[in-house]
Amino acid sequence: MMRRHDPHRPLWLCRACGGPWPCGTARLTLLDEYADRVALCIYLAGMLYTAVEDLHRLDPRNAPKPAALHERFLGWATPRRG
Repeated sequence: MMRRHDPHRPLWLCRACGGPWPCGTARLTLLDEYADRVALCIYLAGMLYTAVEDLHRLDPRNAPKPAALHERFLGWATPRRG
């Protein structure tokens, strides 16, 4: 049985591979599950919001920077222009 690449909260690491969530496998799975890119981005924005709260609560001084979290959660899912 394959383990799902779901987030382990409040650390926001992948339960299956231990990488920062969404890991590469989670990203591919999410792209497959969400045919509508807008719906995927809305889902990821909600996850980002929760991750910011969790990670800041764990260690306010060393929480990831907002730009890094945005890229991690939404940057890969947003279609690039140009």
